[in-house]
Amino acid sequence: MTIMAGILTAVGLFSQHGMNNMLIANSAYGLATLIAGLPILTKAISALQAWVMSIELLVSIAVVGAVAILELEEAAMVTFLFVLGNLLEQRTLQRTHRAIQNLTEMQPTTATIVVNGQQQVVEIDDVEEGAVLVVRVGDQVPVDGQIISGEAEIDEALITGESKLVEKTSGDQAYMGSIVENGQILVQAQKVGEDTTFGKIIELVEEAQDNQAPMSKMIDRFAKYYTPFVLVLAILIFAITRNLRLAITILVLACPGALVIGAPVSNVAGIGRGAKAGILIKGGSVIDQLSQVDTILFDKTGTVTEGRPTVKSIKEYQGDGWLKLAASLEKQTNHPLARSIVEYYEKRTQTVIDDIQIPITTVKGTGIQSKYQGETIWIGSQRILTNQPIELTAQQKTDLQTIEEEGQSVVLMTADNQLVLMIGLIDQVRPDVKSTFEKLKQNGIVQQWMLTGDHTVIAKKVARSIGIEQVKAQMLPEDKAQFLEQLQKQGHYVLFVGDGINDSPSIAKANVGIAMGSGTDVAIETSDVVLIDSEFSNIQNARRIAKATMRNTMQNVSIAIGTVMLLLIGVVYGWVNMASGMLFHEVSILIVIFNAMRLLRMKF
Repeated sequence: MTIMAGILTAVGLFSQHGMNNMLIANSAYGLATLIAGLPILTKAISALQAWVMSIELLVSIAVVGAVAILELEEAAMVTFLFVLGNLLEQRTLQRTHRAIQNLTEMQPTTATIVVNGQQQVVEIDDVEEGAVLVVRVGDQVPVDGQIISGEAEIDEALITGESKLVEKTSGDQAYMGSIVENGQILVQAQKVGEDTTFGKIIELVEEAQDNQAPMSKMIDRFAKYYTPFVLVLAILIFAITRNLRLAITILVLACPGALVIGAPVSNVAGIGRGAKAGILIKGGSVIDQLSQVDTILFDKTGTVTEGRPTVKSIKEYQGDGWLKLAASLEKQTNHPLARSIVEYYEKRTQTVIDDIQIPITTVKGTGIQSKYQGETIWIGSQRILTNQPIELTAQQKTDLQTIEEEGQSVVLMTADNQLVLMIGLIDQVRPDVKSTFEKLKQNGIVQQWMLTGDHTVIAKKVARSIGIEQVKAQMLPEDKAQFLEQLQKQGHYVLFVGDGINDSPSIAKANVGIAMGSGTDVAIETSDVVLIDSEFSNIQNARRIAKATMRNTMQNVSIAIGTVMLLLIGVVYGWVNMASGMLFHEVSILIVIFNAMRLLRMKF
């Protein structure tokens, strides 16, 4: 519709000013006005039915007036600029259904239940509470339930956002959507379908998208007062002068083309500046909300941290060379900690581990076993110590305690019942996190909360390292969303920063949701802003862009109103007619556009 109106308006301008053919020009202008004007008129009528004098009402009256006095060029220009502004505002906001569809596609579709000792594969909808299910390596847990037998390492990142594998055994809880990486378990279903934690995530996202309060637009707030003022002024002029053409001229010239295009063009320039910096801002309404934010909530893993473990500590006993052997063995597995050890060794030695296969045996929930140069080698979690008669020395116990107190994940390696290697791995904090929070605090965002599904000790340690005092740990997705809602009810404008599926309800519910570009597709789809390169400092830059864009918009509004006031004074005193007034309008539109383009040169 916008393209058709634009082409027809361009044809009209060329025919009038290039070919001097008013028949073709007026036909093109008339069609453009009809195509772009009908939706505007429909919105104006809907607003009137709700007793709201919107900017659409002023535009509609001005267009009808322009057509009545045969100023078709102005009618076409005003309607085209208005629909172009709406298109620029709404183009990037079509994401709700994609986000929810992506979530539902991640649900397991089948389950293996145990009936009378026999295993049966059934549709997920056919699983009832109390059913016993078997979940093997690589399978998604299809229900929320209790493990009644077996041991496994489970990836619960979908639910908690934590990349670290969790060891589960009989009596522990298992959540729908989590993945068994090692081992096999029997789970008794306690919650199924929409009642599961993962089902609640989908429900929370749907509710947040459906019930999200309409974004306040500066242009709408302004129109509440400007539209009735112009209408009353036109009626008074007609009552005093009895000159209908003069009254319509005031209506047409008072319909501010620069105002209609001012906010969208500032928003587009601000969005463009963000894109250059790796910040994807999804629409002008987001900019409006982001400029008002006073509270920030953020996830830990994958948001303030890198989201993947890296080697922090190495303790070798009984000589050296054990790290190379550990990396050679770990290269044959797909465990996240194993990959980190291999990457660390190759980066440290500037060599690539040979593809010589040392035979290994994977022991579920424990680690791997191998034979090398006549020695029995074990590498894995602390459970390998329970499988062998190993007594740690005082120094080894101290090293182990220190590593654990620092919140590091521990990988141990033994050779013939002797501890030979201890590796501590930790999820590193992103660069610039601490300085970004300090700058945000200096710029008015004093309330800063870390919300994480991780353990309290680790969460508080990370929080201290980045200068954050307010922490809530071991939170499920619905807990985060509820806490966010409480802050909103207290009158806070909340910014939520996350990266995982478990963050998507809070990202959707927040006044502004920011997703890291390295995060999940669902978080990115649900968010209002995406940090494409996952640069944490771009949170502060995004807010600076929002503030600068709102200032620029107010400048454009001032230019538009000033132009209208000058034109009205000129019309009243006879200094301005319709033709010269239209020229002033076009000049003011160019000024507004050039003013907005200054945002593209904004420095950080």
